[in-house]
Amino acid sequence: MILGKLIEKTARRFRAAGLHYGHGTDNAHDEAAFLVLRGLGLPFDSDLGTDVSEGKIEHLVQQRIRQRIPAAYLLNESWLDGVAFYVDQRVIIPRSHIAFLLKGLKPPRRVLDLCTGSGCLAVLAAMAYPRATVTASDIERGALEVARRNIARHRLGRRIRLVRSDLFDDVTGRYDLIVANPPYVSAAAMKKLPPEYRHEPRGALAGGLDGLFLVKQMIRKAGSRLQAGGTLLCEVGDSRRALLRVCPELPFKWPHASVFALRREEMG
Repeated sequence: MILGKLIEKTARRFRAAGLHYGHGTDNAHDEAAFLVLRGLGLPFDSDLGTDVSEGKIEHLVQQRIRQRIPAAYLLNESWLDGVAFYVDQRVIIPRSHIAFLLKGLKPPRRVLDLCTGSGCLAVLAAMAYPRATVTASDIERGALEVARRNIARHRLGRRIRLVRSDLFDDVTGRYDLIVANPPYVSAAAMKKLPPEYRHEPRGALAGGLDGLFLVKQMIRKAGSRLQAGGTLLCEVGDSRRALLRVCPELPFKWPHASVFALRREEMG
């Protein structure tokens, strides 16, 4: 079958199946293009007139439709800000808005990535700040194994250090920038998640009753791990309103609708 026609056929099947998107794509066509191209081992700029074998990706299409597994897990591949990452179901699929904010900050010398998961933000920070050293931490051993693989893939092992830690418990030193994409989905929202999100590790999504269980701890403790003038950049998703209710005294800045910035001196 012609490549372009296979993509369109797959997109029609995805639309008919009523799939949910949000793991690197936001519509049936883009999801189909990603699954077909990368499932066939082809680059994104492939000639759509190329003759390809439909049978080679049929099992992937059926898994996407029948089991609602996100394409990124089926391919063990995800892209964020133009950079490729290995992923599997030990980590959430990279999609943090923090990735697109890094280049707009004053270059830090020391960066801490809390709840690193796949290590995507640690890798992107190391790329954005060539003179910085990065510490990436997570409590889950499986996540750290995935992060280690991505760090090695991008040859950043000399600049990114992995630490197994429950937030700041086993993290040492002070940092100019702390980035965090922690679990922030509220208990009510967890119950309503589409099937695709239920393939992701629950512990990387569930943020407690109001979604802020870990976020509030970060705000309380980050000051002790920040240099003077240092910044905490944290994603909270739809829990923004809840955060503003519980911390009305803090002067949050919002470089993105779901990401707040707080300087050490503003944390009280």
